Amino acid sequence: QVQPVESGGGLVQAGGSLRLSCAASGRTFSNYAMGWFRQAPGKEREFVAAIGWSGTGTYYADSVKGRFTISRDNAKNTVYLQMNSLKPEDTAVYFCASNPRTYWSPSSATNYAHYNYWGQGTQVTVSS
Repeated sequence: QVQPVESGGGLVQAGGSLRLSCAASGRTFSNYAMGWFRQAPGKEREFVAAIGWSGTGTYYADSVKGRFTISRDNAKNTVYLQMNSLKPEDTAVYFCASNPRTYWSPSSATNYAHYNYWGQGTQVTVSS
């Protein structure tokens, strides 16, 4: 079991950068793939990025590919989301979640139903 806690959100101008962190309690962090999702007001939660147990097997939404980078440090029980070239449409609450799937694939990475433990979210606001 892991309990994710997100941090690093804030207000940034378009074109700027932010790095989100997700610290997960629990001694089994390295057994879980991890993912980031986001939800803007009035919209459904959408997949952003995900990473496999050992740090390989990364997946990105088309809307963030080339701008966002997901990484993890299993020694620190932490997963990161580096966000560059931010756009106003990136404004949302960003959630971190753990994925216990034993088979890592695009479908298991991008479907929020495959994630079991979720953080409370951190707000990212990008001004134009």
